[in-house]
Amino acid sequence: MAKRVLVVEDNELNLKLFCDLLRAHDFAAEPVRDGREAVARAKSFEPDLVVMDIQLPYVSGLELIGQMKRDPRLRDVPVMAVTAYAGRDDEDRIRAAGANAYVSKPISVMRFIEEVRALVPDTGGERLA
Repeated sequence: MAKRVLVVEDNELNLKLFCDLLRAHDFAAEPVRDGREAVARAKSFEPDLVVMDIQLPYVSGLELIGQMKRDPRLRDVPVMAVTAYAGRDDEDRIRAAGANAYVSKPISVMRFIEEVRALVPDTGGERLA
């Protein structure tokens, strides 16, 4: 069974890129465009990983990570923060909020997938050619 990844991203192009990359590597990707829906969607989707944009309208990705880490049903789900923030202090702040990994935009496709695989090992069998 494919590992499930919830992708919280308000930019349509980034959302499509992340979901397409995940699906091409045999993950089940669930897009969330509005951060206000992220926690409820995470509870219903039961992801193995959350990819979280930090700069979202209405609610910060940092705030959402905190909400998920305080929720008994979601606290053990790893979170990979994806953001345009690139400073060392930003990474420290994002990790302190509970993110397990940090990837800066613009993303490196290889690094993105490597981080996903590190957080969600054993993604299934070999792909058929």
